[in-house]
Amino acid sequence: MQRRNFIKYSSLLTASTAYPFCKPKTAAKPRKKLGVALLGLGYYSRGLLAPALMLTKYCELRGIVTGSPQKIPEWQKKYGIKDHNIYHYDNMHLIADNDDIDIIYVVTPTGIHERFALAAVNTGKHLWLEKPMAMTTDQCQNIINACEKNKLKLCIGYRMLHEPNTQAFISYVASKPYGKMAAIDSQAGYEGGGGTDWRYQKVMGGGALYDMGVYTVNGIRYACGMKPVEVLFANQWQNRPDIMGDIDETTEYILRFNNGLEAYGKTSVGENFNHLKVTCENGWYEMNPMQSYNGVVGRTSDGIQLNSFVENQQAKQMDDNALAIIKDTDVMAPGEEGMIDVGIIQAIIKSADTGIAVMI
Repeated sequence: MQRRNFIKYSSLLTASTAYPFCKPKTAAKPRKKLGVALLGLGYYSRGLLAPALMLTKYCELRGIVTGSPQKIPEWQKKYGIKDHNIYHYDNMHLIADNDDIDIIYVVTPTGIHERFALAAVNTGKHLWLEKPMAMTTDQCQNIINACEKNKLKLCIGYRMLHEPNTQAFISYVASKPYGKMAAIDSQAGYEGGGGTDWRYQKVMGGGALYDMGVYTVNGIRYACGMKPVEVLFANQWQNRPDIMGDIDETTEYILRFNNGLEAYGKTSVGENFNHLKVTCENGWYEMNPMQSYNGVVGRTSDGIQLNSFVENQQAKQMDDNALAIIKDTDVMAPGEEGMIDVGIIQAIIKSADTGIAVMI
């Protein structure tokens, strides 16, 4: 199901809103995989998450929540999903009594993340939530509070934080192999064709900044290991207003940090670019591409290649998150991580609207 179909069906949603010890020479007791239910059957679920769940070691696809009943036979045939693990928006509260499902992964347009996330948490299941986390920091806080109240793990879908080349890139924050950082350039965009689906509707979380800009914002943050304190400048515009609806086709901005470092970000649904570069006093390093589904690679000014192989980014992300639930350890991308980025996005929009710098 395309994500835009959730707009049509969202009105159906009712408000309810240490490894095991093993003796020597004795095989470890097999773990029970955690059961995942995907809420939202658009491209990301259909084309990436569901196939990745066929590769995971610690979790597996067991259920779906959808507003498009016509999609159900296809999913059952392909993934063997049992009848009692299929839900609609108006009966998903019944997941509370289903021991097959441990996690609900919300994969809907950002504009309806909060309502679906709260409904998922009310079932008592752990919550995985795609990025951006929500439209506002208040919505993010509501989701965090609900998970804390119900003692549930909340994981935001920042797959790049789990990716090994990106992790090597992040390690340079501490090791400083090229000296003090001088500048950061973070850009992610693609040439979209316009239209009427959710990606071209501002209220649903469409537009360059919410759609692709979250990669640039989060990339800047993990590149320097700091939270910015100010949006110095921001601008949003359309080059193709006839097909872009009411969204920003392109957004650019400059963030300032307490130590004086400045970072440039650009994101677009009208241009193709995909890189993250850190320039330092004694060299530079970059990821190019920085967030491609087909894999990311990096290199440095002195010829080091960051090109470790990972079979599937989404599988790695979901296995890491499943292990955090199994072991009851901290997750790599908690709700607070998502809320910081949403706060920066809001500040960028305010700066673009007012034409002045905005403190974060």
